[in-house]
Amino acid sequence: MFTGIVEELGEITAVDNLPDASRFRLRGPVVTEGAKHGDSIAVNGVCLTVVEHEGDEFTADVMAETLNRSSLGALAVGSRVNLERPTSVGARLGGHIVQGHVDAVGTVVERKPSENWEIVKVSLPAHLSRYVVEKGSITVDGVSLTVVDAGPDYFTISLIPTTLALTTLGIKQPGDPVNLEVDVIAKYVERLLGDRAQVPDREATQ
Repeated sequence: MFTGIVEELGEITAVDNLPDASRFRLRGPVVTEGAKHGDSIAVNGVCLTVVEHEGDEFTADVMAETLNRSSLGALAVGSRVNLERPTSVGARLGGHIVQGHVDAVGTVVERKPSENWEIVKVSLPAHLSRYVVEKGSITVDGVSLTVVDAGPDYFTISLIPTTLALTTLGIKQPGDPVNLEVDVIAKYVERLLGDRAQVPDREATQ
């Protein structure tokens, strides 16, 4: 589990394209400290498994399903990426509960700079709009953010200078893809309420 608090901006240093997958080599001095085979690291919000670790770099295999359902397939050597290690039990939950399981790929629609922050509009697949609410949480490229405005096929977020400087959201331009993960609690609540609605009323059948 992650919290959406990016630890560092990493970089893709090599990409090995395989028939049904890709192997990425990434540089990240912070997240590789103490890393070992089998550890999880979120890359732009996608939970990947460390295959090899040497110095300040690690490699991770990305299967075709992940390449097709996230923006990782668009990464190339030199691409900057948001990196985060899993949270530990008892640690402060600085963002919100993030699984590292991408729900969809959105697109940066527009950016509106201000003196102290920047408003960014992101497209949202219509089937996910029910999970996105004003002042609720959403993960964009692995960054835990608060929704400013929620529309039927878009949402807006307000980015402070720190987020602009320390994550990929500071360099994303209109037309660029971003990984989206909606609040998992909303999905579980929907499923539970849906199942409850289908359960017959026991008292009515007695």
